[in-house]
Amino acid sequence: MAFPPSLPQLLIDDAVRAALLEDLGRAGDITSNATLPETVTATAVLSSRETGTICGMGFAKSAFLQVDPSLKFTALVKDGSRVERGDVIARVDGNARAILSGERVALNFLMHLSGIASFTARFVNLIEGTDARVCDTRKTIPGMRAFAKYAVKCGGGANHRFGLDDAILIKDNHIAVAGGVAKAILAARAYAGHLVKIEVEVDGLEQFEEALSVRADVILLDNMGPELLEKAVKINSGRATLEASGGIDFASIRAVAETGVDYISTSKITMAAPTLDIGLDIEIA
Repeated sequence: MAFPPSLPQLLIDDAVRAALLEDLGRAGDITSNATLPETVTATAVLSSRETGTICGMGFAKSAFLQVDPSLKFTALVKDGSRVERGDVIARVDGNARAILSGERVALNFLMHLSGIASFTARFVNLIEGTDARVCDTRKTIPGMRAFAKYAVKCGGGANHRFGLDDAILIKDNHIAVAGGVAKAILAARAYAGHLVKIEVEVDGLEQFEEALSVRADVILLDNMGPELLEKAVKINSGRATLEASGGIDFASIRAVAETGVDYISTSKITMAAPTLDIGLDIEIA
């Protein structure tokens, strides 16, 4: 079994610090400072207001503790947990001003990342029982890629390449300039190190067979319907890893998965995911 997904704490803390600095501005939380006594304490409850998959608990904890290290943050669920409407996911105890000053940053990360995890889980559930896996793309909000891809994994999906430097993906424009599928792949193999995978995007069976002839590691079958995908899977006969992409949605993904492809990539899980509604309320004794 795979270990749970994880993120370096330094990445989390740096992102949270930048968000807090943006929110606190030049004078801090003037609303809380103006209305609450300096020493008053409170207990806050974070709860999900809809069904979904939680992601970003480490960000929420970091937000509160960076504002005030004396706060006590208690996570009641882990990232990747499915929750129902009304479920309490965390509690925060301590200085009331500090809790309210960190609230928005904590919720922004939690709601955004839980939204991606929840949306990914919906796609994953639709192809349950097949051998295909849902994976993301490089279409992410700038500066948030590592976190969005972490959320995809929390939702049960898989990660595609993280950037232009960790795998070669030869797309239609590369092929056009290089002079063909085979030429592009052979040039890439001559350039790349032995640990770098080479993937090529094809839009028909002719290009697909050309990619197979020069042993592409991964072949991206772009905007092909289930009938063409089935033919490609049969021709491939296990030689290359096959990835289907283009036009993937809730209505189409099951039929694509049942063709026998290995991966189904979609930018929707990172670019079209709605946030998960999570709220913070002060408990009144």
